[in-house]
Amino acid sequence: MATPKNGDTVAIDYEVRKSDGTVVGTTEGQGPQAVQIGEGQIFPQVEQALTSMQVGEQQNVAIDSANAFGERREEMVVDIPRANLPPEPAPEPGMALQAQQQDGSPVTLYIVSVDDQVVKADGNHPLAGEDLTFGITLREIKQAA
Repeated sequence: MATPKNGDTVAIDYEVRKSDGTVVGTTEGQGPQAVQIGEGQIFPQVEQALTSMQVGEQQNVAIDSANAFGERREEMVVDIPRANLPPEPAPEPGMALQAQQQDGSPVTLYIVSVDDQVVKADGNHPLAGEDLTFGITLREIKQAA
């Protein structure tokens, strides 16, 4: 049987779990996800595993935090004076804010806490510092033309 190669598009089902077993991503209820091999659309470790799989095969791929979304960096947690934010919508924990880093590049901040004077926001990816396991199932291979 064939295995995917660079340029092929594959359809996969997946479930992503943190090291504590919490599911943080899945294709369940959405149908398989299309990924083109060699285009960097998914973690390199998952792409590498896919190139050795056959249709119907399932594999678990562990990715440590440094190679997933990086380690948590406490300097990415900042206090923002409420006066610097627009009054509406009212800031709430979990809300995302768009900001610019000192070099001008965009960053998404996630509100952690809110009080009368300060909004604490975290610029780390929500999965920073987390080791992840991808349970992937190869459903289909569409060979490159």
